Amino acid sequence: MIAALLLLCAAVLLVAPRVLVRLERLRRSPRAALFVWQSLSLSAVLCLLTAAPLALVHPLPRSNLAEAVILTIASIASVGVLVRLLVNGHNVGRRIRAARAEHRQLVDVIGRHEGDHTRVIPSQRLSAYCVPGAGSRLVLTEAAFASLSDDQLAAVVAHEEAHLRERHDLVLEFFTVLHTATPRLLRSDAALREVALLVEVLADRAAREEAGEVALGRALVSLAEAAGAQDLTPGASAGAGAAATRIRLLATDDPAPWQTLVLYLACVGALVTPPVLAVLIAL
Repeated sequence: MIAALLLLCAAVLLVAPRVLVRLERLRRSPRAALFVWQSLSLSAVLCLLTAAPLALVHPLPRSNLAEAVILTIASIASVGVLVRLLVNGHNVGRRIRAARAEHRQLVDVIGRHEGDHTRVIPSQRLSAYCVPGAGSRLVLTEAAFASLSDDQLAAVVAHEEAHLRERHDLVLEFFTVLHTATPRLLRSDAALREVALLVEVLADRAAREEAGEVALGRALVSLAEAAGAQDLTPGASAGAGAAATRIRLLATDDPAPWQTLVLYLACVGALVTPPVLAVLIAL
């Protein structure tokens, strides 16, 4: 039955991150790995959304109790995921945008203006982060501005500018909505932490190109020590071990081209396989 097949595909796609999160080698291809995580979640959500509608459009000539139960489960899954997508998409977006607007107003009031969108706020805690979206801000504390050397400060600024330029906030927001739309029993919070980490690694790669890995590594160590080994960027959910992981990745060689190619092929496979199977069975 097509509903059962799509439900099974969704379950496999949602359980796969529990395995992938253990493959640290994937972090060496952060952009391709991000696409893999996004495609897995998107494909799983699409399977859940379309399980009941496709089953109703292509019903079997004869049905039994088991098929009726599967159709009921598929209907609950499809409606539940659709409602959660709409509600979570609205609530997550509204909450994040309101918090950012309030934060921008705060740093504009208390911070010293350094250029168009950089603010230096009075704090003895060594920290740096960005507030993305309309009217973006790059925020540094007085301690960071005073304690970091010029090359380290340049590396930190390049890292945060990469976040703003590539709109990593939208990547995290999109994945969060997809993640929270899926059933709680199937999803893993490790997926959110991994995506947050990959976003940080991407920004590290951009900063490494501009400031060099030595300056960036030293800046990361200083920030990690000041944060007490917590996440280096406020609001990120990469986990307590993110600092050490990011510093370790700075020293690793770039992956072989075949690894990146395999990851992109996995993205295509994750997105294409479920609809192809559904079409073949419906014929």
